[in-house]
Order: sequence, then structure tokens, then C-alpha cells
Amino acid sequence: MTTDDELVARAREACDRAYAPYSGYDVGAALRTRDGTVFRGCNVEMVTFTNTIHAESGALGAAVAAGHREFDAVAVSSAERDGVTPCGLCRQTLAELCDDDLRVLCDVGDGIEEWTLGELLPGAMSGDEVPTDEDSE
Repeated sequence: MTTDDELVARAREACDRAYAPYSGYDVGAALRTRDGTVFRGCNVEMVTFTNTIHAESGALGAAVAAGHREFDAVAVSSAERDGVTPCGLCRQTLAELCDDDLRVLCDVGDGIEEWTLGELLPGAMSGDEVPTDEDSE
């Protein structure tokens, strides 16, 4: 299985492929499934920003498209190696398919700062808050 250091290295590789001409802030992510498969994503900015793809969302989408739904850890890196954590949108996106104990590994250049998703997003919104057609019957 990929070590934490290797997972951060994969996030750095993804960061090198980012397309961020407007913010200039390249981000890469590497998401590891419970069976050890790793999926990468990078930010892809659009001039409107509203349909920008975030690195973590890209990695999660690739994993789901490949049939994976159980995750162990995600590593996030920016070109600055500044310990970037997933933004609020990405935290909520991860919370949709990942447990609170998902390990979030943040690249601080000469080491790794580690959180759990639950620490970064306590009280995440869940499907329980969203009314369904069954609720109206």
C-alpha cells in the first residue's frame, strides 16, 4: 500500500498538472481507497470560477467513476507547500462519500500535517437534512 509520504508525492505530481491561470494557486490531491488504489486530481480554473474543478473533487470523481466508494486518506499539496487544507466546498464534497475518520494529509514542504475530515468539518451536512419525495407522502 502507498505510504503517506508517497501519497503526498502523488498529490505534488498532480499539482504540477494544475491549470490555474487566474489565481496562480496550483493544487493537487491524491485520494487513496481502502484497497490501496490512488486517484489524483488537480485544480482546473475557469474564468468564471463558478465551474472550476477543485483538486479533491477531481480525485473523488475519478475514484467514483472507477467504482470506488471506500476511502482511507487524501493528500493535498499546493505549489507553495504551505499546508493547504481542502476548502469548505471540498470538505463537504468529501463528507458526502467519506467517513469522519478520513485522514487528510497536508503538505507542509518538509513534512505532513494530518487532520481527520471530522476535525476539519465538524457537523457536516448529511442526506438526513435533505427532504426526499418519501418525506412528502
